[in-house]
Amino acid sequence: MKRSPLHFLRSLTVQILLALLLGAVLGSLWPGLGQRLEILATIFIRLVLVIIAPLVFSTLVVGIAGSGELRKLGAMAAQAIAYFLLVTAAVMLLAFVLGNLFQPGQGLTPPAEGVAPPTPPAEEASFWVRLFPQNIVDAVVRGDVLQIVVFSLLFAVALVLTGERGRPMVEFCRSLAEVMYRFTDIIMMLAPVGVLGATAGLVGKHGLRVGENFFWLTVAVYAGLGLVFLGLYPLLCFWFRVPVGAFFRAVKEPFAIAFATTSSAAALPKAMEAMEAFGAPRRVVAFVLPTGYSFNLAGSTLYIGVAALFLAQAFNLPLSLAEQAALAATLYVVAKGVPLVPRGSLVALVAGLASFGLPAEVVGAGFGFLLAIDPILDMPRTGVNVVGNCLAAAVVSRWQGESRG
Repeated sequence: MKRSPLHFLRSLTVQILLALLLGAVLGSLWPGLGQRLEILATIFIRLVLVIIAPLVFSTLVVGIAGSGELRKLGAMAAQAIAYFLLVTAAVMLLAFVLGNLFQPGQGLTPPAEGVAPPTPPAEEASFWVRLFPQNIVDAVVRGDVLQIVVFSLLFAVALVLTGERGRPMVEFCRSLAEVMYRFTDIIMMLAPVGVLGATAGLVGKHGLRVGENFFWLTVAVYAGLGLVFLGLYPLLCFWFRVPVGAFFRAVKEPFAIAFATTSSAAALPKAMEAMEAFGAPRRVVAFVLPTGYSFNLAGSTLYIGVAALFLAQAFNLPLSLAEQAALAATLYVVAKGVPLVPRGSLVALVAGLASFGLPAEVVGAGFGFLLAIDPILDMPRTGVNVVGNCLAAAVVSRWQGESRG
């Protein structure tokens, strides 16, 4: 069957890029119209925010309790989680170093009048107390994603300890997660409309000079992803005695699928097949790879960290070193709750910034900023995510003494 000459227009990425260009033209030629079109971005952002609580809850519960094997897996589960936490902490640190080094948001907007400074926790004790919800419904209504994450983790552990009688609830959460993925797909079909409104409003207010800031944001993110892929991953291979050349040859197809589709989920079957062929035991692969999609998204973690500083700089909200550390900790926790979803990194970023206490207008406008450029940054970070999870399976296999690679 002959393809239509315009078949490429069916790609969401192409649609978003075209909307970006159209929005820039409209905002540049007719600034007033561009600012009025910003309402499209506002509506889209509200639709994104409404999915966060059920999405975080269902995906975390399924990721932890879905296999029902945590008690049996024991040491392997502990090793995998420890590896995930250490690697993503290192990547978040790198992200904040790059964000401060490149200053990608510097000079994007003048000091915002009426924009309150961020309100991070005043005391360490207060921060830890506020992690734990006293009313989960209230946490959902307020959009406190940190409390939702903590509740979801405890709920998942309770389900595992309940055993077979908790299985129906696990299946309910699995179904809820699938529904939320489809819900997200529907919302993301509107992404070009949101990008059009966001870009038109942005250019209508500030002109085309925003392109320079987007350039430096892209440079910072690509530099970080390159350091992770070509620096951190080979270093981890050497440290844990994983054959570097053989490993990267094994993961080239999963990486290509993830890069081309911008979907970690699309690459999962091929990644599992590739790691089994590499020599990782099936039981390790079956646990580590799916769990890694909740806990080990190195590419997304780096992007979220750099983007958060980009927005703080763009809106002239200076953060002290202590405030940056608190923001990094907030993003680190929240990022564990949004795997596999298209534009999931943006969803996690919005949730994290809101939980940290950045003003609502910064969070909303920031989402519009980043949505416009997201397709350019999505492909490499998705590829880095998938390769990082494959490496985690190889490392845990080594720790278990069962690797044949």
